Parts: sequence; C-alpha cells; structure tokens
Amino acid sequence: MSTPFYVSPQQAMADRAEYARKGIARGRSVVVLQYTDGIVFVAENPSRALHKVSEIYDRIAFAAVGKYNEFENLRLGGVRYADLRGYTYDRADVTARGLANVYAQTLGTIFSSVGEKPYEVELIVAEVGAAPEDDQIYRLPHDGSIVDEHGAVAVGGNSDQIGSYLDQRHRDGMNLAEALALAVESLKRDAAGGDRQITAEQLEVAVLDRTRPQQRKFKRVLGPQLARLLDGASASEAEPDAEAEAEPDAPSGEEEPPPTA
Repeated sequence: MSTPFYVSPQQAMADRAEYARKGIARGRSVVVLQYTDGIVFVAENPSRALHKVSEIYDRIAFAAVGKYNEFENLRLGGVRYADLRGYTYDRADVTARGLANVYAQTLGTIFSSVGEKPYEVELIVAEVGAAPEDDQIYRLPHDGSIVDEHGAVAVGGNSDQIGSYLDQRHRDGMNLAEALALAVESLKRDAAGGDRQITAEQLEVAVLDRTRPQQRKFKRVLGPQLARLLDGASASEAEPDAEAEAEPDAPSGEEEPPPTA
C-alpha cells in the first residue's frame, strides 16, 4: 500500500493563493478614485456588453477583475442580497460594509475549501456618502480578506505599479475630469514602466455621483460624453474643466461568460 503524498496546510494555502493571484494578474486593471462629487470607476475593457463595473444598489457599485463567470455570479448574488435586505428592512440598511462582509464570507469559504479551486477574482465594493469623508471603498482579494481603502485603489494586471502611481498623484478635491485623467494615465503604465496608448473605446467608465437628485447615484459615462470629458481633461491647463453628462446604467440581460475579463 502506497503512502499518501503529504502537503502541509501552509504550503497548500500558499499554492492556492499563488494560483488565484496569477489568474487575477492576467485580467486588465480597474482603477477606483474619489473625487469631489463622488467616486469614479475606470476599467480597461474594450467590450461594450460584458461589464466589469456595475450598479448594486442606490449608492453602491461593484468592480471586479479576473474570471468573468466567477465575478458575475458574485455580482448577481450581491444584487439579490441588497434587494432582499432593502425590501425586508429599509433601503438605508443596504450598505457597502454589509455587502463586503457577505462577499468576504463567500470568498473565504471557497478559498479554504479543499473540494474546489479558489475564485480567480478581486473585487471592489464602493458606496458614495453625503460628503467625501463619508465615502466607503473596500477591496476584497481572492482569500476573502477586506481592505478598507481611501483615495484611490487599483486591482488586476500590474496593480502594484498602478497603485503606487496613484498614491503619489491623487489628492483631495479633484474634479471628475482631473480624476479621470489621472486614472487613464495610471492605466497606461505597463509592467516595464513605459506608456501604452488607451483610447476612449477601450475604457469602461462609471461614477457614483452624490449630486444626482434621484436615489440611484450610479451612472455610466459613454461614447461622445466620455470623449468630451477626456478632451476637457487634456485641455484643463488652457481652460476650465466641464463635466460631461453621463447616461444612466440600463438593465442588461444575462451574458455569455468568457474565460477572463
């Protein structure tokens, strides 16, 4: 009778973490920044149908990198949780902190389970508050831990280099055009330290805008509006910035999941 091959628990968890990190690093990056009137999400995503940034509830949005089918399942679960809690109790009882705790439990259970592979995803859950100091941004790695972020955060791809770039340049009081310009500049950074070209067609941009009069604060910045906003950011030294109108997120049906996003 052969002796079973032994792997220490520490080594097994390290191998699972390395597997998940490699899968996440293959995805294109997502950047989330605070600005004066809310929170902006900028993802490198040429697809117009498969979103990496989505609305969860009135003031809450979700961004993710990694395997699309895995983070889409998590997004749908978050929407169901938010709808049920808001209907059972009160809409104000649906918070980013509560949603992040639910996601952390799910990811942590999957990561520690021997019977299935860990999810190759990294999530950001953000909630816009009545004032900038009330904004909440939570980053959730593959193992289910929760990191409370402030100012700016990047996930996926070469997130360490992008995050360092953002930390050095992000400041309080930025308007939307300035925050968007900084996000795009950070996404242009490649692993070798050079710059790549990224056009408006390659970007997915959305905001949680605290100044919107309706309950839903989430809206997407699309097409000509995004192009004008980027052009305004480029010309900001010559003339004042002008915020372009953004179109509200429209409900979308189920999409066919690709292997990675």
